[in-house]
Amino acid sequence: MVGMIFAAGLGTRLKPLTDTMPKALVPLADKPLLQWQVEKLHDAGITDIIVNVHHFPDQIIDTVRANQGWGCNITISDERDMLLDTGGGLKKAIRLLMDNEPILACNVDILSNIDIRALIKAYEQTGVSQLVVSDRQTQRYLCFDAQNTLCGWTNIKTGELKGKDGRHLAFSGMQILSPEALTLLRQMPRDKFSLIDFYLHVMDKLPLQAYIPSDYQMMDVGKIDQIEEAERFAESL
Repeated sequence: MVGMIFAAGLGTRLKPLTDTMPKALVPLADKPLLQWQVEKLHDAGITDIIVNVHHFPDQIIDTVRANQGWGCNITISDERDMLLDTGGGLKKAIRLLMDNEPILACNVDILSNIDIRALIKAYEQTGVSQLVVSDRQTQRYLCFDAQNTLCGWTNIKTGELKGKDGRHLAFSGMQILSPEALTLLRQMPRDKFSLIDFYLHVMDKLPLQAYIPSDYQMMDVGKIDQIEEAERFAESL
């Protein structure tokens, strides 16, 4: 299994830090965000990792090289010409993969206590793509049917619903996609789109399963005033 870390974002909510560095290199407890994610994947046995870059891309490339990938084989997917969002970014990155290989993709700025080995085991037992979700409160939810299969998306504030309603679970920014899902991703007609848009596009063609970790804790490192809290959270993991 290959890992993918989405690290191309502009990190506008982390200004002024991101005026001079990419979000992926914002330090938490003397480690850049990217290192926290790479090491978590490494600890779960994933050592081949793709990292996409856009904002200050050379800084990320140089840091990865200087640290010898923190023990992993890191390949760069270069998006400096245009940000492609999560779906488009993964579509471009999978050109670097061998066929019939699943991928675990995650956001660089979301920290969590998830047991990645347990997530991988759930995928291996079913062969079905796994979307990591939780019952935390938010505004936008993925909807799942009685079999915990994706059936829609909703914004409870506006009342917007795409697909069918169902159990509301919040997406965590981590997923394992099967080779079958990646084949459909390659066929998406656009180059820039979100993974959520992709999931809604293909949910009637193949199952996308909810994976709900036990005792799940997560933090989106999205704002400058959250750095100290994020450092404490990261060190507690």
